[in-house]
Amino acid sequence: MKPHAESSEKNKEPILAVLKEVFADRKQVLEIASGTGQHAVHFARALPQLIWQPSELPHNLPGIRAWLDEAQLPNVLPPLALDVNDANWPFPNPVHPEPVEGQHLTKSPDAIFNANTVHIISWSEVELMFAHIARVIAPGGCLCLYGPYNYGGQFTSESNARFDGWLKARDPNSGVRDFEAVNSLAESHGLALLRDIEMPSNNRMLVWTAQG
Repeated sequence: MKPHAESSEKNKEPILAVLKEVFADRKQVLEIASGTGQHAVHFARALPQLIWQPSELPHNLPGIRAWLDEAQLPNVLPPLALDVNDANWPFPNPVHPEPVEGQHLTKSPDAIFNANTVHIISWSEVELMFAHIARVIAPGGCLCLYGPYNYGGQFTSESNARFDGWLKARDPNSGVRDFEAVNSLAESHGLALLRDIEMPSNNRMLVWTAQG
């Protein structure tokens, strides 16, 4: 049985509307933390010009494969086992090393996408993630991060404040991040903010470009 996340079902169309614009001239996307695989299937089907590389922690890969096996999309690669704590990030040996129809993700993807991770992992892991991204993204590449953010140290909604409390009760190292801290971290790795887009349900889409 395929895993299913209701949140992915709700946000896939608003996210896709943004990706259609910001990834219009991109060729290959590394998706960090693909979750169930719903996003990978939906976005790759709607953006057939892209080679889409899903990734996740090893124990979540079977669920992603279930979605990919059903969809049979020619532009989606087998998922990578990926952990930000891995020094070889993000190119350890793929779980299925054979390319799909002769295609493969190079070690310099020109687009990277992630949804709903920076508030789940610890801040030290967020720092690692940005360091890894900066190391592999192609010059001029586009990074898109989706999720909730605080501004000026303040929650943007009561629901985000409640969500932050739930996160911290589950893991004290997690929580809704301050936009300013995340953007400062991005800038320290040569990523320049292009857009900060308001999204439904008090979320944002942050878009950076890799300088150099």
